[in-house]
Amino acid sequence: MSEPIPHPLPEPVIELVAQRFRVLAEPMRIRILEALRDGEASVQELTASVGASQQNVSKHLGVLHQSGIVSRRKEGTFVRYAVADPGVYALCELVCGDLQRHAATLDEVLRGAA
Repeated sequence: MSEPIPHPLPEPVIELVAQRFRVLAEPMRIRILEALRDGEASVQELTASVGASQQNVSKHLGVLHQSGIVSRRKEGTFVRYAVADPGVYALCELVCGDLQRHAATLDEVLRGAA
């Protein structure tokens, strides 16, 4: 079992958390992570899946790999990428749930104003 997280957070931890959010703040990286939900894929497969150039996908995969969110392995002449930190999906689910609640509240307010 992991140790409890101290509060207030130490400054180095705050910087690490902020860095993780910066990595995830790019929409193309979220698209790539969504494409990897079903399992590992090559750059070429991800390029087709997300509708971006190979250069763009490779650049974002490099950032995701450097941050430890995705892993890569060589398979013949291809490199296959996979999600190394499935916790990013839990974070996405939390954000999506929050967005749904806000949308429902906004819808209620707009209906009441009409």
